[in-house]
Amino acid sequence: MKIQPDHMDVQSITAYGPGWIAVDEQRRTRSVWLGSDGFLQDWPCSRFEDLAAVDFAPLAELDYEVVIFGSGNRLRFVPPAWLAPLMARRIGLETMDTEAACRTYNILAGEGRRVLAVLLQEEPAQTA
Repeated sequence: MKIQPDHMDVQSITAYGPGWIAVDEQRRTRSVWLGSDGFLQDWPCSRFEDLAAVDFAPLAELDYEVVIFGSGNRLRFVPPAWLAPLMARRIGLETMDTEAACRTYNILAGEGRRVLAVLLQEEPAQTA
């Protein structure tokens, strides 16, 4: 899906599809951390089933007011205990599928919020 936002002065997601997103028109097929302040880093996770608390702990050390977690091809929640470091720092985390997370990130970033998108990119679902 092509996204046509108003001109944004922050890093934005300009398009997405099964197994990829485009950040400022640069296509990426790996999972990423994407911040409204220009932060962009590959995230070495490709399957929801392989996630662990250690994958979320570093998020609490970053200076964002909210984290949007894109859980892949469908909505799935991590154990609440994994989010304790974020809660201790009063950083909100919202979970949604990755496509919804892309849209939500753009809205919040466009409003000037300090937002981090943590986007899990999985292999596209196979059709029979």
